Amino acid sequence: MSYSLFRPFLFALDPEAAHCAAFAALDAQASLGLARVWAGYLPPPKPVTVMGLSFPNRVGLAAGLDKDAKHLRGLAQLGFGFIEVGTLTPKPQPGNPQPRMFRLPEHEALINRLGFNNGGVDDALKRLQTRDTTVPVGVNIGKNAVTPIERAADDYLLALRAVYTTADYVTINISSPNTKNLRDLQAPDSVAALVRTLTDEGRTLARLHGRRRPIAVKIAPDLDDAIIADVVDAIIEAGADAIISSNTTIRRDGVAGHANAQEAGGLSGAPLTQRADAVLAQVVKATNGRVPVIGVGGIMSVADAARKLDLGASLIQIYTGMLYRGPGFVGDLVRGLASRA
Repeated sequence: MSYSLFRPFLFALDPEAAHCAAFAALDAQASLGLARVWAGYLPPPKPVTVMGLSFPNRVGLAAGLDKDAKHLRGLAQLGFGFIEVGTLTPKPQPGNPQPRMFRLPEHEALINRLGFNNGGVDDALKRLQTRDTTVPVGVNIGKNAVTPIERAADDYLLALRAVYTTADYVTINISSPNTKNLRDLQAPDSVAALVRTLTDEGRTLARLHGRRRPIAVKIAPDLDDAIIADVVDAIIEAGADAIISSNTTIRRDGVAGHANAQEAGGLSGAPLTQRADAVLAQVVKATNGRVPVIGVGGIMSVADAARKLDLGASLIQIYTGMLYRGPGFVGDLVRGLASRA
């Protein structure tokens, strides 16, 4: 099957409508076991251990595409080595008003200001608890928009407790540009306090349930270069198990002049590649091997994915690249990376 035949139809739709149509098709195929056709031939797994977990390959799905854990079977059949769902918040919320997703096809980019639209953590738990996929599933958590930023830790604690027994790992999302003041939590003192609160709770939950779930922290590519090392140190010293670098950007480098360039929200896709790589390199250097780093942002080819690994990422995640390249992109990346020495 060729995604090029379907893309014009999907791109003629509003981005959110296209998202729903694509997943409806994927779910229908997955129910018959046919979604794996998109993956093509996959080489034998070469499991890698990261955060104490075994991943069949290094290619993961970033949070945001399957917010409510509704499409795990189909996504797993595409060949992902792991899937991150969410962002989930303690209470359901509709997110920001529509329209809130904008394509920039000439730049292979996307701008979104979804605002953590999700059905709430309890609704997603029903599907996470009964999932029949074997690949690791991470759960990305955030705060509700109505929760004051000074009470953010309360929301993260509620979400962490709710997903702890079903998530393979948990990601603390403090880097979305689409929830007011959320990125303020990335300041070194603020992130240290939040992460320490959550890792302390994680240790309590591990004793209670008899199994430890790793905790990762996702940061933004818009952090000032001068404080990246301080932020990384704060996250690690507070007990996090990994850093995900990085989220979408509020910069508009490379898309100036496009009709949608000035839409508010986070930019992802090809224009993010250079900045995401630069931040990844700084984060890896600052970790000094203390925790693994997951590389995200602007992966549009095997070369982009390989460069993330060469920069020191242990795993990678994709999102916008799959929207432009299609579901077969996952298999392309798995094969391409497997061929590396």
